[in-house]
Amino acid sequence: MWARRIILPLAALVGLSLALLYWRAGRDAPARSTHDSPPPVPPVAPPLAPPPAGVQPRNRGPRESDAASPIADALNQPGGSIKRDLQMVHELLETWQSNFPREGNPVGENAEITAALAGDNRLGFPFIAAGHRAINGRGELCDRWGTPLRFHSLSGTQMEVYSAGPDRKFATADDAVWPPAAPEQP
Repeated sequence: MWARRIILPLAALVGLSLALLYWRAGRDAPARSTHDSPPPVPPVAPPLAPPPAGVQPRNRGPRESDAASPIADALNQPGGSIKRDLQMVHELLETWQSNFPREGNPVGENAEITAALAGDNRLGFPFIAAGHRAINGRGELCDRWGTPLRFHSLSGTQMEVYSAGPDRKFATADDAVWPPAAPEQP
């Protein structure tokens, strides 16, 4: 019974103390009316001036870069040869492998390999421009006659590239491959 006589007044005292603290905290806070203006907004920096003529602006990220590797510049160019075209595609694949040594060849069908070479890769770097003349409307890398190339992975780091040739049909005498097949030895 004696505990009841002590606990009840003690609880009332604690409650009263908390109410007093709450009342004082509200009284000491600065009064804000609904007519107060909002806090000032920091000034906005003026837009940057364009770079001087002849100076290229610095790219903000790898995907914003339109500059592709110059290896593919002459690909499917008039006056070239299918042998040289396939060699350039092979050089693009070797450049890919030197930039992604742990990944090996780009994988997938022609459109997926082409997308990776055109910048849809971890670095966002285009090894060939996405709008290059050798890329068709479906995103496939094509030979000089407009036939999509065929990629055959020999291993994780070796890839053969096939063209159907001028007749545009695979498995005929005018097909071309890079690297060229080694002559059979007797």
